[in-house]
Formats: sequence, C-alpha cells, structure tokens
Amino acid sequence: MKTASFVIALLLTATSALAATVHAIPAAPSPPPPQTVPDHVILFALEGIDQPALKAGPMPVLSRLAHEGSATWSAQTVTPSLRLPAMASLFTGLPVEKHDITWDAFEFSRGYPRPPTVFDYLDLGGGRDSAIFFMDESLYQLAKPEPYTDYQMCGPLKPECNPDRLVSYIKQYMRKAASGNGYGHAILALPHLLVVHLPEGGRAGAEHGWSSTSYRSALRSVDRAMGAVLEIFTEQGLLSRTTVFVTALSGTGPTKGPSAAGSPPVPWIASGVGIKRGQAIGQPVSIVDTGATVLRAFRLETHTEWESRAVEEIFRDSAADSATPAKGR
Repeated sequence: MKTASFVIALLLTATSALAATVHAIPAAPSPPPPQTVPDHVILFALEGIDQPALKAGPMPVLSRLAHEGSATWSAQTVTPSLRLPAMASLFTGLPVEKHDITWDAFEFSRGYPRPPTVFDYLDLGGGRDSAIFFMDESLYQLAKPEPYTDYQMCGPLKPECNPDRLVSYIKQYMRKAASGNGYGHAILALPHLLVVHLPEGGRAGAEHGWSSTSYRSALRSVDRAMGAVLEIFTEQGLLSRTTVFVTALSGTGPTKGPSAAGSPPVPWIASGVGIKRGQAIGQPVSIVDTGATVLRAFRLETHTEWESRAVEEIFRDSAADSATPAKGR
C-alpha cells in the first residue's frame, strides 16, 4: 500500500508540475487586425470600357480587381460623357451642369475650374498629396497648380505617348519620390493618391470601331498598363497598404437605351485595403461619387455641398448590413 501511495503521489506531483509548465508557456500572439485605412490609393480612370468590352478583349487585371473586391458594371457616367467634362465631374464631385465645363478641348482663356477638387479636400482634410498622370492635352484645363499636387502629361500631340510610356513616367516618378529628395516638383515624398488616366480604349473604339482589332489591342494595352502600375507598388512594398479604384469616363459606342444619366453604364470597382471581397455593389453609383469614396477610404470628410456620396457598402468597417441607396439619388 505504501508503494501504491508513493506512486500516486509521484504521479500527482508530476501532473501538477506539467500543468504549471503548460500555464507558464505564453500564448502565441494573436495576428494583428487587418488594415482598414490605406496609406495610398490608386485611381484608374479609363475610357471606352464597360462589361461588353471584356468579351472584346481579355482584361485579366481588371477582371481580377473586380473579382477580389467590390464592383458594379452599371455605374453612371455624366452627360455628355466627353473626356474633359467627365474628368471634371470625377474630380469636383459635381455633375456637368454644376461645374460648367461642357467643352472638350483645353482653352487657356477659360482658366481652371472654380469648384474645389478631391485633391483640395485631401490636403485640407488630412494633408494628403496627389500625383496625377494624364494622357490627353485637353486635361491641362484641370491641372490647377497647387503645392499638394504633381501633374505629368502626355497625349496625341506626342506620337511617342502610349500606356507603356505613361507607366515609365510613373515608375520614374515613384522611384525618385521614394528617394527622400522628391521628384523636383511639388511633392517631396510618395503621393497618397495616384491618378492614372488610360484613354486608349475609347480612342481606338471611336476611331476604328468597337469590334475592331485596334480596339481589342487597346484593351490589352490598358490592362497591361494597370498591371504594371500595381507591380510598381508591389516593388515599393506599398500594394499591401493600398486601395485601388477603377472607373471609366465613357462606355463603348453611343447610348443604346435610356438611363438615368443618358449614357452607357460603366464599371466602378474598388479593391484592396478596407474593401469587401467579392461584393456586388447594390446601390446606385455614379462616377461623381468617386471623390467622396476616396476620402471615405482615408477616413476623411468634406463638409461641403458636393453631390459626391461615398459608396458606403463596399467598406469592411461599414455599419450597414445591406445595400443602402446613395443620398440624393
């Protein structure tokens, strides 16, 4: 009996020691919560792109962003869906009848747009800088010089200008901006918002036809350029901290039926930091809403009379459990 008691006591002591050792082992640290506020935002502004365009030419980068993020293929552009008026609406958060830019060519005598832009609000609301790369000289009309914006431009007047050349400009800019000495323009560090204008789809479709080989080639070129910009951000170690928005100023061909904006529907896509994955956007969306949604991504507010409204349902931290119609629509 003494032997049995001794064994039992020994087992109890060993068990207690083992339990104490187990409790002494610190628990593995829980993984950090996913980032919901991006450090950077990329906005791709395309032309001549809509859902049927994906059938004309494979666009794997665009398709992947839509699949991995939140998307609608029935967003509204503005009327008229011309390059300069539409881009002005994208930047000012106002319809054409309120920002009053109805022409489609740079006219020096008209000056810069009077309404404040998303770039102004990014600076005023949070000290965020912007770099904007345009591929058409008409957009000089929107290149208002400010200390928080850098503009670079190429277009049809420069025959060498194409999406690949624009990407090379961006790569050079980002490399110098990351050097700590800036690029020699306004911004002395990496921009918080990068705007990339890629109009080749719309140009090729309008000139050669929406079912032409030239149009299909242009779609591939645009998609390849988008992928190259994302790769630049990957090389800089930024993509995992970036939110990407994609929309289009115009769709393919003339309007084929009535819509609220009188223009063909266009894509509106968000992907990356803070964005729900695999989300089909239910609320009505206009390209006018892009500016407010960029500000919402950065958790900034405008406190203005903008008609731009954040597309709230795309955000992972949104309190809304279901699609909520945009205000004022």
